[in-house]
Amino acid sequence: MIRVLLADDQPLVRAGLRALLESEPDIAPVGEAADGHEAVRMAAEMRPDVVLMDIRMPGMDGLTATRRIGTAARVLIVTTFDLDEYLYEALRAGASGFLVKDAEPAEIRHAVRVAARGDALLSPGVTRRLIEEFATRPVSGGLDDGRLAPLTRREREVLAKVAEGCPNERIGTLLSMSPATVKTHVNRMMAKLDVHDRAQLVVIAYETGLVRPGHSG
Repeated sequence: MIRVLLADDQPLVRAGLRALLESEPDIAPVGEAADGHEAVRMAAEMRPDVVLMDIRMPGMDGLTATRRIGTAARVLIVTTFDLDEYLYEALRAGASGFLVKDAEPAEIRHAVRVAARGDALLSPGVTRRLIEEFATRPVSGGLDDGRLAPLTRREREVLAKVAEGCPNERIGTLLSMSPATVKTHVNRMMAKLDVHDRAQLVVIAYETGLVRPGHSG
């Protein structure tokens, strides 16, 4: 059973999400938070698998709450297309992905399941805007900044493809390995780099300069 915490300052939004998720046999909403402070407290108490987190809430906002929840739960940021400036910071804060507020019910259910199993939810549109964001930022480090030192050459190759948005099956085809082997490499990289999902791997790949916008392999 996937346990979900709903964090949004609008009661109607929370009620709609709860009704949607309660209809699924494998998903159980376990709590509702009206602001970031409540979200952090309830995440610690209830230990949900996934938190649906609004960005704009009174008191503590969704970004700060996401950062404080850390690895205690997978956080899906609920956003709108006019909040692109939050994408980069949300990933750095530890978000596993994004949901658009007017997403179809099936998309929301799918997103919860994807996040619960530890995958990043970055749609092609969100990934494109994220890459554009990186393109406007100077690279703060390089391949010698130390963060990639624990990775093997093969793992770096896999990481580069992850950052380009390739699924495991595509990475396997490009690098001549099975999807299961790709998954093993991804899991080992997450352990070595102390991150909990693919979204954070993407951030590291761009921040270290392993992959640069417009220079995919």
